[in-house]
Amino acid sequence: MVKIISDSTCDLSPELVNRYDIDILPLHILLGEKEYKDGKNITPDEIFAWSDAHKTTPKTSAPSLVDAIEILKPYVEEKREVICFSISSSMSTSGNVMRLAADELEASDFVTVIDSANLSTGIGLQVVEAAVMAQAGKSAAEITAALEEVRPKVRASFVVDTLMYLYRGGRCNAVAAMAGSVLKLHPKIVVENGAMDAAKKYRGKLHSVVMSYVRDMEADLKNARPERVFITHSGCDRKIVEDVQAYLQSLGIFQEILETRAGGVVSSHCGPGTLGVPVSYTHLTLPTT
Repeated sequence: MVKIISDSTCDLSPELVNRYDIDILPLHILLGEKEYKDGKNITPDEIFAWSDAHKTTPKTSAPSLVDAIEILKPYVEEKREVICFSISSSMSTSGNVMRLAADELEASDFVTVIDSANLSTGIGLQVVEAAVMAQAGKSAAEITAALEEVRPKVRASFVVDTLMYLYRGGRCNAVAAMAGSVLKLHPKIVVENGAMDAAKKYRGKLHSVVMSYVRDMEADLKNARPERVFITHSGCDRKIVEDVQAYLQSLGIFQEILETRAGGVVSSHCGPGTLGVPVSYTHLTLPTT
C-alpha cells in the first residue's frame, strides 16, 4: 500500500492521522532562541502566550533534513511507494526538504512530493483524499494523477479575530492592524495560487462575523464535494464552532463534518480566534470571494 506523509501544516487531527495511517513531518517553530517541533513539543496556546508576552510573532521554518530522512527511511527500505504533501512552496521550502531527503536515500523513484499549493486543511483535504485512495489499493501514479485534478479545486479560506498576529508577522501594516482593532474589522483570507490574499472584510463581534462568513459561502458549499468538509480553528469559542457545525449540517450536503484545531505554524501567523472552512469543489468554477 502507498504510504502517505504530510508536513505538519495539514492540521489534521490525531484521530484522522490514525484512521488513515498518515505520517506527519513537523515544521519548526522558534520562540526566541528556543526551537520546537510543530505538534510535538509545543502547543498553539503556549505560542500565543509567548507571542503576546514578547509582542512578536514566532519564526517558523521548514522541517529538518534529518527528520525527513528518518521518516522516509523505513518505507524506502521496504521499497514502498511514498507520496509526500507539503505546504505551498511559496510559503515554505518544506517540499524541497522532502525531495532532498529522497535524493539522500537514493529513493527518488519511490518518493513523490506534491506541492499542495495550499495550507492548513486545504492541504488536509488533499492528504485525506490520497490516503483514501491508498487504502483502496491505488498506485502512487494513480493517486498523483487524481490529485492533479483535485488540487486546483481546493480552496482554503478563513477569518481572523485579530490582525495583530498578521501585523507582527509582516502580513499587514500597522495602520491596517490599528484600524482593524478600532473598527472591529475581520478580514477573510483566501489562498489562491499558493499564496494568501485578503478578500472581503467583515465588521462586528466574532460570532456574527464567522456566521456571516460561512453563510456567504453557501452557494460555493453547495458546489462542494460531499465526502467531507473541515472546520479548522485556532481555539474559537465552543458556541461559534457548534453553530458553524449546525449550519453545515443544515445544508444536508456533507457526509462528514470534521473539526480540527490549527497547528502551531498556522496559529503562529493567524492568532487565536481564527476559523476556516476549506472546500474541495466538484469543478473548476472559482468560488465567490
